[in-house]
Amino acid sequence: MSILNTLKQRIISRLRKIRKYYRYKVYFPRLYASYCKEPVQENKVLFLEMRFTELSNSFQYLYKTLEQTGEYELKCSYIQFNFIRGREFTEKVKEMLKELATSKCVFVDEASLILSSIPLREETVAINLWHACGAFKKFGRSTADLKFGASAATLDKYPNYKNLSHVTVSSPEVIWAYEEAMNLPQGIVKATGVSRTDEFYDENFVNSRKEKLYQIMPEARGKKIILYAPTFRGHVASATSPDEIDFSRFYEALSDQFVIVCKHHPFVKTPPEIPENLRHFARDLTKEMSIDDLLCCADICISDYSSLVFEYSLFERPMIFYAYDYEDYCDWRGFYYDYSEFTPGPVVKTQDELLETILHMDECFDKDRVIAFKKKFMGSCDGHATERIIALMHEK
Repeated sequence: MSILNTLKQRIISRLRKIRKYYRYKVYFPRLYASYCKEPVQENKVLFLEMRFTELSNSFQYLYKTLEQTGEYELKCSYIQFNFIRGREFTEKVKEMLKELATSKCVFVDEASLILSSIPLREETVAINLWHACGAFKKFGRSTADLKFGASAATLDKYPNYKNLSHVTVSSPEVIWAYEEAMNLPQGIVKATGVSRTDEFYDENFVNSRKEKLYQIMPEARGKKIILYAPTFRGHVASATSPDEIDFSRFYEALSDQFVIVCKHHPFVKTPPEIPENLRHFARDLTKEMSIDDLLCCADICISDYSSLVFEYSLFERPMIFYAYDYEDYCDWRGFYYDYSEFTPGPVVKTQDELLETILHMDECFDKDRVIAFKKKFMGSCDGHATERIIALMHEK
């Protein structure tokens, strides 16, 4: 029986490889080429959302800005890559390719095997906004042959970052990392700044986010707000979130001064639960508020290996790095910079250390270190990134 099962699995694996090859090397390229018989529409802009069913925060501010001009025909395609399969997935790609074929500009904010597999028209400008600031945990070609990444041979056969005219990043410091990860020549990656960070320079926007939080969680008013926002663990399709905080214990130690709000990575389908009787102290707001909203509200940010610390540095507030599984995570994925030297705040590995650091944050917080971090990794995020990105739409 075990021999039959092994043989069956090998046949299934082989069939999947054949199907993948046909899709990306034959079917999608031919389909796209057939749609290219129609002329490119000079004012048509496509936002290609690879995984989610609505525009992610990487796109939202840019979309709103373009919409307000009234000069563009804006389209959105939602592929749900890795989350749907078979005919449903193929139909979504077909619809997207049809829109793409006549678009003057296409925006994407992550890896796109589909965009990389087609013979993109010379007239079309493809801009990768990327969904993260700075350069923290490795991705793309940088993870080749690591546990998190595919093999180098697979990445060569099925590249994710071809056909790109421009890639926008948060500062000149990190250009090298994106060139390595995306296997791109010099000149494509540009330090324009990140569009969505422009709103952090709008005082009315920041204040409105705080009011939104108070409406959802009235108990937060008058307290210091701790944001706990860890990155996901594992692979995208089966992502999990850490469950390494005893909220009952933290309530006993912190509730007179603080509330905790949690934001889990959007890939995580089943986040850890917070006890119902502690909702006045700790609340999971993953569904109610965006990460940008919560960064505006937080007095202290606790994360681990998430790139959100780059955006948070724009506020020049304290952050703590809860890296209880650092060795495992480093072996799993790796970092572009030495973690212990890179982090602009205390690194803790136990709940005892985390609690102690929060209670003595005034003594642990080195604002000058955070400012230096901000200048190095967010130097192009000055409130005008969207203007520079829009200018790139007209450059090939």
